[in-house]
Amino acid sequence: MGRDSWRPERIRHSPWGALALAMLTGLALMRNGADLSPGPPQPVAAASVGRSQDAPAAPVANPALRPLPYAPVDRVVIPAIQVDAPVVDVNLDPDGWIETPPPEDPNLAGWYQNGIAPGQTGTSVIVGHVDNKAGPAVFYGLGSLVKGDRVEIERSDDRVAVFEVYGVEVFAKNDFPGARVYGDTGQPELRVITCGGGYTKANGYDGNVVAFARLVETR
Repeated sequence: MGRDSWRPERIRHSPWGALALAMLTGLALMRNGADLSPGPPQPVAAASVGRSQDAPAAPVANPALRPLPYAPVDRVVIPAIQVDAPVVDVNLDPDGWIETPPPEDPNLAGWYQNGIAPGQTGTSVIVGHVDNKAGPAVFYGLGSLVKGDRVEIERSDDRVAVFEVYGVEVFAKNDFPGARVYGDTGQPELRVITCGGGYTKANGYDGNVVAFARLVETR
């Protein structure tokens, strides 16, 4: 797929295709000299969503839970892996690609502000680095999440959207299932994404770890 397919005018209509490409190219940081062996935790089979690669997940809706309106994101908290990190808005770089958070700050996540806000109906996306040159970064432990773990998103309107993880998987970067990961299930959902899979110094990580979560509480 050519780079010209993802210019800004195309992205306004279909942002998640472009974001998938950002995941393929933008988060595999080289661990130059950092001794992180055996590397970040990887998802186990028991955490799999258990659906085909080509279809978005379709969890059971909670009719009593009302989606939230649009609001920017301030912070992400994942107690199970000791994540408590500020979230910055990420946009498009000059070449029309989705930006990633600055790698120099290991405790920083990013939210594509032109997409769905966490808590809105649709699929919102939070991204972050697994490591940087100095060592582990914000989502180093993402692959160790299990079904039932919670992800709390603090929003700028002083509301908190609480999501429950229902699957964690690692996908090869050369076969990333964009429709499944970013597809709209008709409900408020969240994807938290970082790098994972195998690692070589020459090519970085060969996969992306994706945590799938559904909205279960607002406060």
